[in-house]
Amino acid sequence: MEMNNNYMNIPKEKFEFVNHGERIADKKFEDKPIGYFKDAWLRFRKNKGSVVAAIVICCVILFSFFYPLFNSQYDATFLDPYYAKKAPRHTVLRKFGIADGGVERSFAEKGLIKAVAIGMAAEDVNGTGKITLEEGLASEYQPILRLDTPTEKKAGKKITYSWTGRIDTYLELGFLYRSIEKDEYQRILDWEKETGLKVLYPLVENNNYNMDPADANFWYKAKKNQPVYINEKGKAVEIPYGEGMVLEDNYKRDAEGNPLYYELTGGGTLETAQYKVRVLYYNYYNYKNGFEVNYLFGTDTQGYDLGLRLAGGIRLSLLVAVFVSVINFIIGAAVGAAMGFYGGAIDILVSRILEIASGIPFIILATLFQIHFANKVGAIPSLLFAFVVTGWIGTAGLVRTQFYRFKNQEYIMAARTLGARDSRLIWKHIFPNSLGTIITACALVIPSVIFSESMLSFLGIVKLGSASTTSLGTLLSDASAIWTNYPHLMIFPAIVISLLMISFNLFGNGLRDAFNPSLRGVEE
Repeated sequence: MEMNNNYMNIPKEKFEFVNHGERIADKKFEDKPIGYFKDAWLRFRKNKGSVVAAIVICCVILFSFFYPLFNSQYDATFLDPYYAKKAPRHTVLRKFGIADGGVERSFAEKGLIKAVAIGMAAEDVNGTGKITLEEGLASEYQPILRLDTPTEKKAGKKITYSWTGRIDTYLELGFLYRSIEKDEYQRILDWEKETGLKVLYPLVENNNYNMDPADANFWYKAKKNQPVYINEKGKAVEIPYGEGMVLEDNYKRDAEGNPLYYELTGGGTLETAQYKVRVLYYNYYNYKNGFEVNYLFGTDTQGYDLGLRLAGGIRLSLLVAVFVSVINFIIGAAVGAAMGFYGGAIDILVSRILEIASGIPFIILATLFQIHFANKVGAIPSLLFAFVVTGWIGTAGLVRTQFYRFKNQEYIMAARTLGARDSRLIWKHIFPNSLGTIITACALVIPSVIFSESMLSFLGIVKLGSASTTSLGTLLSDASAIWTNYPHLMIFPAIVISLLMISFNLFGNGLRDAFNPSLRGVEE
């Protein structure tokens, strides 16, 4: 085989001498040394799942701190028991069919009439009792948001109807009786003139046509819960639900037929006695608090803003988890470093102690701390103590393993030969090389602590349901028996816990891969 001489005869001027240590490479292939943490960051950001998890964690944290600021009309202790267990409602979003405070409901005829009668009574500001069904349905205080075509059901010769629809649970509360002082009665009248909103409505007569004297929504004449009108012969005739329906009022009136808006209770004079009044609670709430009803996440079982309770629960869970993680890191690193570096009798003795301590069930430990210490130091400090007592054992074992791995490396022997002390070898040479693995382990402790704290509060072992403090587990526990009727009470806390658990686990897995020394410089 003959070779082409053009490729063999290379002129000597084509050759160039270079000094030792110089590198000849095209700039686009030139590699630059990068630090350990920068290399970890470059590999971490290539893990899309971990990056998304980190973003979700940041969003949840931002929500917990900024939601109370943007919802400044309420604070964590604001409570309205009449609006407990209500669905999400916002005055702006409800115009778009979102957060309208509504729930799906089935109605029998009597229940439907009672619901629509709230809107009819709200429009009857003068107590005339002449408001039609159509006027009531058009009222802004009408709780019925949607009403579907009725279903007909025959039982012998009798035909009954049932409806399905959607009802605003806040407006459904309708009217309430309140006992107030004369000064407040006058303040309400002044507020009505100033705002144009009606709060005080006529009282209802307590007679045979009043189905429930304690329920201020039965303002119309009814028998056996069915509205009636009185004909010329004085006979009560049932009023069916339908177009043009007008209910006959049962208002309390004076001798001249004018509706009465208050009556004196509790004795005393006109100046000192209590005034019994009937109020439209939606407007009364506005009068008392200075703002309309706005609960973006609804209300919890007691009447607190569920959004604020969620924010408080997130902050509590994260603070407990981070505190436990830091304490476990400090204690575990110190104990594990001593075990791994010195070994021998120290390692054997401490290992046996840790094996015994790790066999103590955490739930029993937490229960004992709550029984004996919660009343003295508080529920949260007792919970923290329970986590810290044995929580650092895993970190200590991990640090011990890392120290056994690195302590006999050549660079450690070289440093020892140069006269480095034990403390310098531990904290300057070995510990930094173990830091990535330890940080990853601490990050994975956080979802474990959040889950354990939520479980303990869900089971009622830890009591965190005060006016100013709550936890996600407590919210789930309160909703566990009634969530089928009030699903938002379970859905929102469950979503938050799920996001935190999944995101922190994905985030921790991303850190583990990013800080893995064996993957340093590896392109994925």
